[in-house]
Amino acid sequence: MSSNKLFISLCFVASAAVSSLIALPSAHASTDQRATFLKAEKHVWQPESPEYQNLYQQLHYYPLQPYLDQKRLMDKIRLKDATEIGAFLAKYQGTPLDWPLRKKWLDYLAKREQKALFLKFFKPNSDAKLNCTQLSYQLAGGMPEKVVLPQVKQWWLVGKSQAKACDPIFKRWQKAGYLTTDLVWQRLTLAADGGKHTLIPYLTGLLPKEQQYLGKLFHRVRRDPSYISQLSRFKRFDAKETQIMAYGLKRLIWRDPKKALKTYQQAQQKFVFSQQQQDYLTKRFALALATKHHPQASIWLAKVKPENLDSNLVQWQLATALKAQNWPEIQRTLLAMPSQIQAKSQWQYWYARSMAEIGRDQAARELMLELAQKRHYYGFMAAKWLSHNINLQHNPLMVDTKVVANIIENPAAKRAFELFHLERYSQARKEWNYWLSKLSKSEKLAAASFAYQQGWFDRPIFTLAAQGYLDDVEMRFPMAYRDDIANYADKNSIDPSWAFAIARRESSFMRDAHSSAGARGLMQIMPATAKQLERKAVSSRYLSNAKNNIKLGTKYLKRLLDRYEGNLVLATASYNAGPYRVKQWLEKGETLPADIWIETIPFKETREYVKSVLAYKQIYQHKLKSDGESPFSTVLGMQIGSVPLAK
Repeated sequence: MSSNKLFISLCFVASAAVSSLIALPSAHASTDQRATFLKAEKHVWQPESPEYQNLYQQLHYYPLQPYLDQKRLMDKIRLKDATEIGAFLAKYQGTPLDWPLRKKWLDYLAKREQKALFLKFFKPNSDAKLNCTQLSYQLAGGMPEKVVLPQVKQWWLVGKSQAKACDPIFKRWQKAGYLTTDLVWQRLTLAADGGKHTLIPYLTGLLPKEQQYLGKLFHRVRRDPSYISQLSRFKRFDAKETQIMAYGLKRLIWRDPKKALKTYQQAQQKFVFSQQQQDYLTKRFALALATKHHPQASIWLAKVKPENLDSNLVQWQLATALKAQNWPEIQRTLLAMPSQIQAKSQWQYWYARSMAEIGRDQAARELMLELAQKRHYYGFMAAKWLSHNINLQHNPLMVDTKVVANIIENPAAKRAFELFHLERYSQARKEWNYWLSKLSKSEKLAAASFAYQQGWFDRPIFTLAAQGYLDDVEMRFPMAYRDDIANYADKNSIDPSWAFAIARRESSFMRDAHSSAGARGLMQIMPATAKQLERKAVSSRYLSNAKNNIKLGTKYLKRLLDRYEGNLVLATASYNAGPYRVKQWLEKGETLPADIWIETIPFKETREYVKSVLAYKQIYQHKLKSDGESPFSTVLGMQIGSVPLAK
């Protein structure tokens, strides 16, 4: 066994010993019951068969038996089953068992125009098709228009096309005079600004003829913001044209800063921008220019009114000043920030750094000493700046076993943990969330402790954070998948604490995690990256397997570490943003101290990601009792600039 594996095993044993002292109750169902349930599922499509009936009867006290009833009722929905369906929905109303069956039942009733039954079973939800059907059926049932039609607006006023089932009620609403030009313009704006711009031509046709050119102009600017640079394309310079110009400017500044700056200067001579529009554009321009490290960034940042400063702008005020490394100016920038910003750890760290840089070492040390007590990125930076040891300040959560024993008797709790043990994680989380919504704060913390004991590590991470209990380091930073991480970290010659930190930040150890971009599993591997590493295409199922995902994740980390000649900061940033973007940042920037370089990463997500991973790595390094160098010692002694990339 490698030293890395030994450290991890010892840490888990210590953690398990602590958990055993709490003496929490065990999981609910036996392995035999789970096996019987899985067999019954295979026969649920033949509910009258003796084999299914026999299996079903054996599961009378099994928590997941209702899922068999749900599957059976959903398989062949029939009107004659209305009473049984109604009883099931009444019993499980609001639980995760409710909506899948209710939606299918309502769709079935709508298709057969069973208006009375539909209205009987309808419950408030976010499905536009079902809500439009409900409103139509209410009118058909004699409910007054003045009661029903005002409810249509919320379903019409969205930035995308709605289901065809909404067309009849929309036409009735429009015919009754509820649709106004102002509402059309509002929806057109929603479609342009983050919605589906393909809806704009339809909405343009609803505008009065003399205003339809505005819809066409808006659509053109939506597709190409640079279209606004020719002011001759605007006719009246009135309020709506000004809105379109402001919309175009806020998008153009990110695509072509030079053209946006010139266009805004020209537009101010023709358009009358409201104070709100001016303030918004100033913020938008300042943020875009600062992110791009534009020469005019500091000018625009200075234009932002103090009351309009948000966390992003404060970040870039600081980053722009840090990039110049003019420490007296950095101090002035920091001292000009609002008091609520000055109370934050980020501000305290950089103010202490600036004090040290201008020779006020004692004042800097006092600030750093206070900050070094904190368990986060800036606290760890301060500790290493002082050459102090890291103190995780672990304060284990104390749990009343009677509370645990009581709350886990809840049927939703039993269903949640059974689904977890069957590795049906998505359904398990739904049941967990429903269960937690019924608990008090102390009960939620007790639930987190029980989940940790059961090896369901992601739930305590989220639950403790949501409840503001951040000091149980064992539960918040579990040694999950310790053997696989130790094994593959060792094979790829990387520090296991780094692999733990990446998995903790990427997925909170949810093996079925997947992102909108397509990343999968514990370490959020993209299919294209997996194909490159494996030299063949791999399935989503393959990536959702914990062992496979860790194997690929650690292999990719090693590749990135080699690419950046052992630079942990660049490899971590690249894992999040991709090597191409990191290459761009290095080529465009100058050499900076590593803590400043991190603070000036253009992408907020990557900036926070790097800080989190470094902090998590420090925590796992401490838990592993690793004698390796602290990542924060490395950062404090590092300069980052143009790094030659390994082939």
